[in-house]
Amino acid sequence: MNKLAISHRSTDHYAYACANNEIHIMLKAEKNDLKKVQIVYGDPYDMPAGKWSIQKVEMNKTGSDRYFDYWQTVVKPPYRRLRYGFELDDGEDKLFFGEGGFSHKRPDDIAFYFAMPFVHASDAFQPPHWVKETVWYQIFPERFANGNKKNDPASVLKWGSRDPEAHHFFGGDLQGVIDQIDYLKELGITGIYFTPIFKAFSNHKYDTIDYLEIDPQFGDNETLKNLIAVCHRNGIKVMLDAVFNHSGFYFPQFQDVLEKGEDSPYKNWFHIREFPVVTEPMPSYDTFAFTPFMPKLNTQNEEVRRYLLNVARYWVEEFDIDGWRLDVANEVDHQFWRDFRRVVKEVKPDLYILGEIWHDAMPWLRGDQFDAVMNYPFTRNILDLFAKGTITPKDFIENMTSVIHMYPSTVNTSAFNLVGSHDTPRVLNECSGNSDKVRQIFTFLLTFIGTPCIYYGDEIGLDGGHDPGCRKCMVWEKSKQDQDMFNHVQKLIRLRKEYPLLGNEGRLSFLPVQSNCFAFMKEDNDQKILVVFNVSDQLEPYTLPAPAVVDLWTGKELRSNEVKIAGQGFAILKY
Repeated sequence: MNKLAISHRSTDHYAYACANNEIHIMLKAEKNDLKKVQIVYGDPYDMPAGKWSIQKVEMNKTGSDRYFDYWQTVVKPPYRRLRYGFELDDGEDKLFFGEGGFSHKRPDDIAFYFAMPFVHASDAFQPPHWVKETVWYQIFPERFANGNKKNDPASVLKWGSRDPEAHHFFGGDLQGVIDQIDYLKELGITGIYFTPIFKAFSNHKYDTIDYLEIDPQFGDNETLKNLIAVCHRNGIKVMLDAVFNHSGFYFPQFQDVLEKGEDSPYKNWFHIREFPVVTEPMPSYDTFAFTPFMPKLNTQNEEVRRYLLNVARYWVEEFDIDGWRLDVANEVDHQFWRDFRRVVKEVKPDLYILGEIWHDAMPWLRGDQFDAVMNYPFTRNILDLFAKGTITPKDFIENMTSVIHMYPSTVNTSAFNLVGSHDTPRVLNECSGNSDKVRQIFTFLLTFIGTPCIYYGDEIGLDGGHDPGCRKCMVWEKSKQDQDMFNHVQKLIRLRKEYPLLGNEGRLSFLPVQSNCFAFMKEDNDQKILVVFNVSDQLEPYTLPAPAVVDLWTGKELRSNEVKIAGQGFAILKY
């Protein structure tokens, strides 16, 4: 038994509280090392006749990645207190494992065991219930639709007349979104994520000038209120983008520092390394990346904190937004985000807080800061398999198993899953123009756990390379849209809503790979759905674990234990 590989802590994704006082427990061990794992647990004070009263439950192996097996179970202690350990069996030896290490016999001393002293209601991290049912649509406002030409910038170009460059403006605005709500409803969208809409110098608006004013080229307060009202009437949530890591170069407080230097009352609003302040060749102040046009805000300064927290509260109170997406969230101090959560949840308890973090984000997902993060590990894995072919289906399953077991299940169901955004090349470009691969990617995205997001235009085959190429104007002429792709995405969204197992309900498991095909099963006590993919360009047979009833995609009844999957195709099979 490889004791070095066995891992557990009574915190984070290893042990966490859910609703109804349930506690989810996970143990990690070397791949294929353990044959059986049982959890041994009891209340630390339950000692009739001086002997600790315990229970045993066999744990389930819920997945394997390249190096590890993951064993999980759920227990419900009657008094919300728990001491527990693990009985490990590798087929030759048995060991007990607890906080005190390893033992060949079960220790009587409860101090040996892991502890959850008391499960408080606040310990049960529950993201807003509506999020796991939401299909998001990301809109870059400057490029979606121009609904009011009166607020166009002076330098506006004709809509879609050129490939975008960093300094271009095409006149997209909030009224344009209002005008296209029927399009979003037809697609099946139930949430919109807007990149920043506040007054800024650039077309992307990540260089804020005024956090309390809508950029005039997008509209005004009444336009936003009307947009949110229209969205809410149509069952669509609205999430705005907050840039609290840095301001824009023309933020008045930073301009004051540039003008007055050490005499500015705002000098401590930023991280100024030395005076006088210079922008070239290297800024003498901290910035986002190394751009002098985005000076980093000092969120440990009390004035800055009050200012930004007021901003966060204002847009929730006054406009009834449903979520905040937080830009460069990992570079802002944790205490600020704890205060941010408290402030916005006091106004709207079911507000969704989404952080932009591209790596392991467990420190932000302990229930005191974010509800979810943008799931870029998920993105990379999907693109590596379907788009680039740099990994095998076996690699994909192992990688995705790692991603799933990085976080608690409550986090996974609200994880913001995406395959493209304003920061990445278009998914069609990632697939080298192969629409069949794009359809496979959307099929996986929209049948898997998490809350999926579609980047505007991907559903009609919009192309474009890295920023600024990925920020093209939306194409509204149907003759220039890929209508087959639109119908594909629309049908997947409809199936996801019709069959909850294609969303966040049920238990997920991957099946063994067969040649170039892989599959995952979603099941509950009443039903099973199997989703199969063929990543080769040739027709491939796939042997089913048991006869299915119908292919939900084609509507055809099945009469065999084997299905044939088209090259770069898929099947969605109901049992």
